[in-house]
Amino acid sequence: MKTAAYNLVPPSLFAEILEALDKVNEAIQAINEALVLAESGGYIRIFVDEGAPMEGLLSKVAKQAIQPNYVSKLLSIFALQKSMEHRDAQKNSSRATAQPIESYSPRELNILRLMHLRRSNQEISERLFLSLSTVKWHNQNIFGKLQVQRRTEAVARAIELKLTVQ
Repeated sequence: MKTAAYNLVPPSLFAEILEALDKVNEAIQAINEALVLAESGGYIRIFVDEGAPMEGLLSKVAKQAIQPNYVSKLLSIFALQKSMEHRDAQKNSSRATAQPIESYSPRELNILRLMHLRRSNQEISERLFLSLSTVKWHNQNIFGKLQVQRRTEAVARAIELKLTVQ
């Protein structure tokens, strides 16, 4: 059943509206039409950007074997997106577990301050009367405690944690 509204919104969104109105059969018919149109053009974002409601509707469609290959592809993209969001959330939560300021030696804080001043490892070693390998060793300890990989990340993370880097 096509209405005037059908021509004003994308078919995928129209299907979501119908489902929200508990018109499930009409929603499935509308999403089927949207899938036929979108598959030929390789459209993905029009579905994925709609989020969980669209994923739920596509899951219902998958059970009815409508456009099985395309629906499967879309559902796998939803799953991949969730996995990536989960990984990012874990990464962000693990960053919050960086060690407190008390766990940094005065030498490490001094080296971190010099990193912040954009001094090279060589300049740091000369200024602190340390060997270059000792400076690099301290860098690795600092990176581990801050849970970073690079000097720029270490400085940014130290600022974020309000460590003394003046």
